[in-house]
Amino acid sequence: MLSSLLTWLHDVFVKQIDFWVILGFVAQGLFMMRFVVQWIASEKAKDSVIPVAFWFFSLGGGALLLVYAIQREDPVFIAGQGLGLLIYIRNLMLIRKAKTRSDNA
Repeated sequence: MLSSLLTWLHDVFVKQIDFWVILGFVAQGLFMMRFVVQWIASEKAKDSVIPVAFWFFSLGGGALLLVYAIQREDPVFIAGQGLGLLIYIRNLMLIRKAKTRSDNA
C-alpha cells in the first residue's frame, strides 16, 4: 500500500512537471497570497478587512489560473476562473470609483 501511494505521488508530482505545472503552482501561490494579505490586514485592524491588494492578488492569480485551465482544457476550472475575474475587476472598479469620489470631496 505504501509503495502504491509513493508511486502515485511520484506520477502526480514528479512525472508531470513541465512549464504548465510550474505556472499552475505559481498561479496558485499568487491566489493564496490574497488570503495571507487579508489575514495580516485583519490582524492589524483587529477587524475583518479586505485590502485592495487582496483584489490584485485575486486578479493576478485568477488570470494565471485561467491560462493554466485553458491549456489543460478543464471546462469547470475555466468557467470558475473566468467568472471570478469579472468579479475581481468589478471590485477594483468600485474601489477606484470610491477613491475618486473621496478625492474630489
